[in-house]
Amino acid sequence: MMPLKYKSKLGLFILGTALLSIGFIAGQRAGDITPAIITAGETLIGLEFSPSERDSMVQNLINHRNSFERMRVQKLENATSPALYFNPLPHGFVPEQVQKPFNWGLPKEVGLPVNDHDIAFLPISNLAVLIQHKKISSERLTRIYLDRIKNYADTLQCLITLMEEDAIQSAKAMDAEIAQGKYRGPLHGIPYGIKDLLAVKGTKTTWGAMPYKDQVIDETATVVEKLEEAGAVLVGKFTLGALAMGDVWYGGVTKNPWNLEQGSSGSSAGSASAVSAGLVPFAIGTETLGSIVSPSTRNGVTGLRPTFGRVSRHGAMALSWSMDKIGPISRSALDNAIVLAIINGFDPKDKSTVSAAFNYDAKKSIKDLKVGYFASFFEGERATEQDKRVLEELKSMGVELHPVELKTSVDVSSMLISLYVEGAAAFDEMTRMDRDELLVAQHRNAWPNLFRSSRFIPAVEYLQANRFRNILIEEMHALFSEYDVIVTPSFGGNQLQVTNLTGHPALCMPNGFNDKGSPVSITFLANLYDEEKLIMLGRAYQENTDWQEKRPPLFDR
Repeated sequence: MMPLKYKSKLGLFILGTALLSIGFIAGQRAGDITPAIITAGETLIGLEFSPSERDSMVQNLINHRNSFERMRVQKLENATSPALYFNPLPHGFVPEQVQKPFNWGLPKEVGLPVNDHDIAFLPISNLAVLIQHKKISSERLTRIYLDRIKNYADTLQCLITLMEEDAIQSAKAMDAEIAQGKYRGPLHGIPYGIKDLLAVKGTKTTWGAMPYKDQVIDETATVVEKLEEAGAVLVGKFTLGALAMGDVWYGGVTKNPWNLEQGSSGSSAGSASAVSAGLVPFAIGTETLGSIVSPSTRNGVTGLRPTFGRVSRHGAMALSWSMDKIGPISRSALDNAIVLAIINGFDPKDKSTVSAAFNYDAKKSIKDLKVGYFASFFEGERATEQDKRVLEELKSMGVELHPVELKTSVDVSSMLISLYVEGAAAFDEMTRMDRDELLVAQHRNAWPNLFRSSRFIPAVEYLQANRFRNILIEEMHALFSEYDVIVTPSFGGNQLQVTNLTGHPALCMPNGFNDKGSPVSITFLANLYDEEKLIMLGRAYQENTDWQEKRPPLFDR
């Protein structure tokens, strides 16, 4: 039987019917469960029992701990999800099911720039036209990006695995198909990268963490398979903050191309940094609580966090089964839509996926959209001039803006115990086996300490948090049903927590620079599975501004 782990002089207290561990307490023999230990545990859960109640609990708690020990003997892979699945759909809500043909509204003609670095910074929408019209080959385009990766990835500390040989082979195959008259669509021959928590057969999948730096998973993530089928060319696996937090990984700190003394934020650190520096036209990131929005902001790129359940997570590292989402990071809202159209869809390998159409049509007018904005977030000392300017720019585009407030009847921050409990469960063995000490970050708010402390969260409170979460889902559905798009500062109030807990989609776009010259962003929100409305307004905004076209000077060569 696997031994229990004892990590502190104070030991670990029993917490009722929670996720419990036991240790040494004031000279008590390891393994003893007594009324005195229960009394100590009451402090942690904020309850108080009578002496007789404590006496009555002893045998039950011993039985619970025996159950824990029996479970710990059995191997659980990170990919094994719980039997309980999070469903963000409000009661009676059904997403659109009929998928219509896409109308991307791509330019009819695109001129090929003379310089390779100008080609490298083109959006997918332009590159697709160049490839389709045979103005550039996929092989040449792929070699441009591979060269840039080899030149700049070390400076940015953004790359884990370069897939040069496979990429060249794939690019040549895509060129052969073009020569034969076969065209797979806008991603045909387009190079891209992925966050290294997505598995690809024959490569390491490190999760950015020292305990897993040599890990090889014998499967390929569904999103990668779908992109391959669409003709996209995978050139590399980019860094992430260890186990999907921040920008610190086992090899260093991923850099922001706009300021090399600053990290790129995370956890989709390498994906955002690489897109920003022109190392790829798009990359795949993930978000649990800001991991697409935050690095997209820091690096001045455009990130799309899809609705929970729209994109399969099969083959991706699990951090929180009820909050993890996969989405694209690119140069524009339109580019993100092109990628989402491929990776979207039900997957029998991921029981959380939902069948839902994604019906973007470039002919639709933004004047048909009812657009709100979280008024109080644009007021007061924390409101920025860049965010206020977005409202004026939207008005000048003919958009009528309606003030709205983000109000909830439940305490949102308390629900984040869902993330902590699920993360602790996902990396249970790493914690019990002391492998968490291999992680680079060991501060109070780093994963090792959060995983340890989360073992003291009672199962009852975890379920209560998710019951309150259902209330939040219904409240947010009532709000978002009133508007097609809601505009918000990217970090305004607690909207990032709220919409990640409820699974709503978000489009994060650059909207200027702060007084230190670093990019800042604005975020558009929509109802569940209404990403096409985000793209409609986001594309129009970007066609009337040029923030997404800005390039970090050190890499614009």
